[in-house]
Amino acid sequence: MNAINFEHFSQDALKKMPNRYRARFVNSLSGYKSANLIATQDTNGKTNLAIFSSVVHLGANPALIGFIMRPDNNDRETLNNIISTTHYTINQVSTAFYRAAHQSSARYESSVSEFNATGLSPQYIEGINAPFVEQSQLKYGMTLREILPIKLNNTQLIIGEISHVICAQNAVQDDGYIDIESLQTVSVSGLDSYHRTSRLARLSYAKPEMCSSELNLAGLKIETGNK
Repeated sequence: MNAINFEHFSQDALKKMPNRYRARFVNSLSGYKSANLIATQDTNGKTNLAIFSSVVHLGANPALIGFIMRPDNNDRETLNNIISTTHYTINQVSTAFYRAAHQSSARYESSVSEFNATGLSPQYIEGINAPFVEQSQLKYGMTLREILPIKLNNTQLIIGEISHVICAQNAVQDDGYIDIESLQTVSVSGLDSYHRTSRLARLSYAKPEMCSSELNLAGLKIETGNK
């Protein structure tokens, strides 16, 4: 087996990197991230759509999801809409529309809706004042609960509670597991690299001094050996 050559980057080396190089480099360090479109609308009904790779699970009871807003650059339609209406949706990106999802990151004029610019379709349900992305096979409505400022870099953690979930029926397993791979969900690495996924295995709950067993898609132990 060939030896792997490593390169060591000190904190000083990171600081001396050109800005865009450093942004790509550091954004790649956290590995594969979820790709989601966050959809909002303002109090006049104008819609906004933006792709985020910082969406993270915060808890199941209550069902909380967070995401990071970058520093204020006077162009915060997503956050302004969330604050004014308290509603937004999070829509998983799949292979069918990842290019359109990526295009939502372009800096369009405030008068332009990213839905119109990208060709994606808004979808509404009663009880939430924000559109879903019709093309997404797994999406959920959110109600704003808390905004936590992060003073170190002037970002904000936006925390919402799930109010509605819309998911392709065949993806939800009997034990509650959602098979996002069957939905052709994509992941993103760095700032601009999109990936298909390939599941290695589902594993049983880890316990001390006991090896985890492999589970099938339904969450049942896979029996090995002769019966």
